[in-house]
Amino acid sequence: MRYRCVFAFLVTATLASAKHDVVERVQSAKTVFEEIMSSSDKSIPHDLLEKAHCLVIVPSLKRGGFIVGAQYGVGVATCRQAGGAGWTGPSTVRMEGGSIGLQIGGGETDVVMMVMNKEGAAKLMKSEFTLGGEGAVMAGPVGRAATAETDAYMRAEILSYSRSRGVFAGVAIKGSTLRSDDGDNKALYGRAVTHEQILQGKVKTPSAAASLMATIRKYSVRERSSIERTTPCCTTRLYS
Repeated sequence: MRYRCVFAFLVTATLASAKHDVVERVQSAKTVFEEIMSSSDKSIPHDLLEKAHCLVIVPSLKRGGFIVGAQYGVGVATCRQAGGAGWTGPSTVRMEGGSIGLQIGGGETDVVMMVMNKEGAAKLMKSEFTLGGEGAVMAGPVGRAATAETDAYMRAEILSYSRSRGVFAGVAIKGSTLRSDDGDNKALYGRAVTHEQILQGKVKTPSAAASLMATIRKYSVRERSSIERTTPCCTTRLYS
């Protein structure tokens, strides 16, 4: 009986630790995305974000090497619900190997990727795929004034960005593997769920991810400019 109690305690402590780690990862993703999007002149163009099918955020990707290096990081992925009814809950992912643009020395980099079409979203929903292999990745444009170039960028499956030492820019990612983290998803959702179930919106968003999802909705909702015209009888609001 004593051994059973000890075993139960160890299992409970392990699960609690795993839950803490994954919640911390979700919070880090929220912080990174909010900091990037709240930048006045160096952010992801809003009109591209509005068109994105899925979003991947990997905070503090650890990297090293000279010119060509290796990476390892953990983050989250989410996709738009069918019919545009908001975003799915986050699925935890791991990013490994490959290279991110030109890099010298070690360090940590925040990575954000937008999946821009249905084909890319279908690939993301697989348990593992290679960026730049199965998923064509292009460095995304930066800044709200970059909207004139969107036609060219819309042809890419995935647009990628990185932030290192405060500098945010579009960046090429090649050879990195993105795969689901089933163990952390179990800790986050409290039961075994698949990466695909989460990204298809078949699983309710956990309360621990509410703040992240609210931040993503805040910056990804289509902004409609309004003009108010006052007439003798009423006020008419026109949307463009």
